[in-house]
Amino acid sequence: MNEKPRILVFAGSAREASLNKKLARVAAGVVNEQGGEATYIDLRDYPMPIYEGDLEAREGMPEAARKLRELFVAHPAFLIVSPENNGSIPSLLKNAIDWLSRDTDGRSGFEPYRGKVVALMAASPGAFGGVMALGHLRQSLARLSAHVIPDQFPLPKADQAFADDGSLTQAWQQKSVLTVVRQLIETTRRMTA
Repeated sequence: MNEKPRILVFAGSAREASLNKKLARVAAGVVNEQGGEATYIDLRDYPMPIYEGDLEAREGMPEAARKLRELFVAHPAFLIVSPENNGSIPSLLKNAIDWLSRDTDGRSGFEPYRGKVVALMAASPGAFGGVMALGHLRQSLARLSAHVIPDQFPLPKADQAFADDGSLTQAWQQKSVLTVVRQLIETTRRMTA
C-alpha cells in the first residue's frame, strides 16, 4: 500500500515551552520520515470551556470543539503526547476528549474515536516519564472504542532530553520514538486496508 496514513499529532499541554510539545514535534517528524503524513496541531488553538452538561444544553458544542472534532474524524490515527498532572491526564486533554465525545448534530460521540489507531507518549522531568498518565489515557480512549497500540514511550528527565534545535539527545530516546511510530503506521495501514 503506497498511501500515507494521515496521523494527527498533538500534545496535551498549552504551555509554549512544553516538553510534551517538543516530543510531539519530534514524533511528527519521525511520522513523516517513516511514510506517514503528520498533521501537527496545538490544543491551544482550540480553546473551549470546561465541559458541563447545562452549558452544553444551553449553547451546544463550542465552535473550537466542532473544528477539533472534524480533525479527529478526518484522521484514521492519532499520536498523543500527554503531560502527567498529579498522576493522571491533564485537564486540558481530558476536557477536549470529553467535549468531542458528546453526541452532536445527530452524530455519535463515538465517531471521533471508534476504530481510530492511537499511539501514546509522555514527557516529564520526573524519573518515570509520565507513565501513570498514559495508563489513564489508554483506559479512557479504549472506553471510547479507539485502538490504542501496545507500545508507548514515557520520556523521563525530559528537561534534559532535548538539544537546542529541539531534537532528542540520546540514541535510545530516538529509537523508542521510532519503535512507537513504526507500530502506529503499520497498525494504521492494516486497519484501514
